[in-house]
Amino acid sequence: MPDPAFPSSATLGPQPWQRVAVDIPGVEFEARPPGRYAFDFPDSECDGWSTDHLALRFASVRGAKHRYYRQPRQDTARAAAHENSGSVVFAVADGVSSATESHQGAVEACRASVDRMLHMLDYVPGPLDLSDVAAYAASWLEELTRWRLGTTHPGPEEVARLYATTLVAGAVRPTPDGPRVELFRIGDSGAWLLDRASGHYHQVFVSKTGTDAVLVRNEVAPLPRIPDSLDQAAFHLSHHMVLLSGTDGFGDPLGDGDGAVGALFASHLAEPPPPLWLGHVLDFSRETFDDDRTLLAVWPQAAAGPTPKAGPR
Repeated sequence: MPDPAFPSSATLGPQPWQRVAVDIPGVEFEARPPGRYAFDFPDSECDGWSTDHLALRFASVRGAKHRYYRQPRQDTARAAAHENSGSVVFAVADGVSSATESHQGAVEACRASVDRMLHMLDYVPGPLDLSDVAAYAASWLEELTRWRLGTTHPGPEEVARLYATTLVAGAVRPTPDGPRVELFRIGDSGAWLLDRASGHYHQVFVSKTGTDAVLVRNEVAPLPRIPDSLDQAAFHLSHHMVLLSGTDGFGDPLGDGDGAVGALFASHLAEPPPPLWLGHVLDFSRETFDDDRTLLAVWPQAAAGPTPKAGPR
């Protein structure tokens, strides 16, 4: 006889979520545990909260390849609110697979970037010095290498062999003219603007393979290297737009946004979803796309209410 103190599955509501399939799904299998010392890097993580002016969500999930070969998730994201200014600062990173501790490099680059921007917002009323943020993140990876190898002055190659990672980082600050976005990237992670009404995506940076790229760049130049001309952008975030930042595990299947993946996220990001739901949708299954995926989204708080869903494509 059932114990009334423990409700049956029939009384607990909907059945567990089934994985979202896009076009032809990949092979389903039970994930393997990562190596014994990767316990601090969970398979998936997500976060979500709102300030008076902005709503934020992010999720990061381990890809099928790393799940199968017992490797940790090499993507990560971090975000924080700066209470005095009402700003949101964030960072997204994708550890480069050839680096032996790339998962650690991604986390530390995000932590350093967020910490530096919060410090700047305490003291700098004008535009953020994003070159300084990038340099601070690179110097922190160098410091980790110095500690790890026991050397005084590790070279960029030594740092890269351990902790190479891509990085997109920036801030969204409330202003009388609407939220002001400032961000930069190093490597091939990206940022997009999603029009909530039309479902169209706009690249913030030149894509590595899109029609806006003059040359297709297959080589990734990650941290600790900083390019002479840092890829930066600054603009106001319109009320009907969502700022997206993500790794190529999201950007590659998204493409130009006109396909099934674009339609999926245009529908679910029209308004801020529950953080766990974003993680569930981000973990969609699609054949050949087996990389880690990380996606961070920021909405103007006035846009947190219902909005028309994107129409058919």
